[in-house]
Formats: sequence, structure tokens, C-alpha cells
Amino acid sequence: MYRKFVNARSPLRLLEKGLNGGLGIGNLGVLVAGHGLGKSSFLVGVGLDELLRGGTVLHVVLDQTVGHVRDHYDTVYEALAASTHLDDAFSTHAEIESRRRIRAYRVADFNASKLADAVKIESEAGARPTLIAVDGLEASGLGRDDLAGVRALAQELAAEVWFTAQSEGEQVDGIPSVVSAVEDLISVILTLEARGDELTLRALKDHENENLHDLHVGLDPRTLLLVRS
Repeated sequence: MYRKFVNARSPLRLLEKGLNGGLGIGNLGVLVAGHGLGKSSFLVGVGLDELLRGGTVLHVVLDQTVGHVRDHYDTVYEALAASTHLDDAFSTHAEIESRRRIRAYRVADFNASKLADAVKIESEAGARPTLIAVDGLEASGLGRDDLAGVRALAQELAAEVWFTAQSEGEQVDGIPSVVSAVEDLISVILTLEARGDELTLRALKDHENENLHDLHVGLDPRTLLLVRS
């Protein structure tokens, strides 16, 4: 299968349809989920989707290693390539890797200024990101000023930024306090929940849209690739 058809079948296309266009450039999005449900896999999936569309990704992890994240990308990419019978999977993998950057920080060391410095370095090297994924918001304790700085950076870059946040349990009844305190800075809030043998996405916030709908996106719990829609 050609890459454009693989990309057209991505869960992100269904997500964009359900959210009336998706996150959008210059905006911050947050995925809320319980421990071990797949927040990191979601971010990897978002990153791969952007890479397959020709974008450039800066993937930031807190208290993990670069090698661990690279292996995670490889696992999800291999599953995607096998399930879709992707043509030229080897050369495509090499090509998208050239547009992906991974940076790891200790929780205590990460802030908006560090992210801006990383973006500057990558941009000067010809890898200006169109998407930034930050894995570990629940542990980083980023405050309002930092998030406002990240949002300003996203708008300057015309990039999308996705974070993760941990809920107390597997089912999310509402927006967690760690997110609600800065909700006005965030455009899209999603939750990832277990339903039987699948994981499903649900919108808690969709820009200014007050009529939230079930996204009807079922995902494989191991790779977060599409199971049903």
C-alpha cells in the first residue's frame, strides 16, 4: 500500500473529523489516561502520523531515555507497516527518521525555556518542528507561565503541541485538576479509556465547541493503531 493511503486510514483522520478539524497549528492538546493505558503510544502514533505526512517532529520525554523512545517508534512503525503492507517500508522508515528528533530531560530540569532552546537548535540544523510531543506532563509540574510559553512557541512555529496527563483511574469522569487549572491555555483535551479488549478516545474539550461527541475510534492497546471506527 502506498504511504498516502496508509496515512488516509490513520486514526488521526477520524480524530480530526470528530474534532471538526483536529488540534490545529499553534494549539496545545492534552491526552488524559490512567497509568499504563497508552499515553506514550498515543504520542508516538501522533508523531508517526505527522512524519508520514511530511512533517518534522520533536519528541520530548521526561525521565526516559532516547533509546527507549526510539524503540517505541520502531515497534509501532513495524506494526503499521506490516498491517497495511506498506510499500518501501525500509526506505520510508529511514526517510521519516531523518525528520524526527528525540530529546530527553529530567523532570526537574524541564521548562518552557529548555524547550525553546531545543527548538532553536533543531531549527538551525534544518529540522524546524511542525509537531512537538511532550511525554510526562503529569510528572513535570509545568505551571501556567511555562504552558503559556509553550503555547506562544507553538504559535510562533505554526506547530501543534501534544502533552499527556495522568488520571487517577482508568475511567476519567472529568478534566483532572492538574489540567483544569490551565484549561484556558489548552484547545483540545482527550481521554483514552479501556473498553473490553480495545481502547477508545473520548473528547473532554474540543476548542470552543460545547457539543462533545463520542469519537468512535477503537484502538489496539499494544500499538494504538486503528481497530474500528
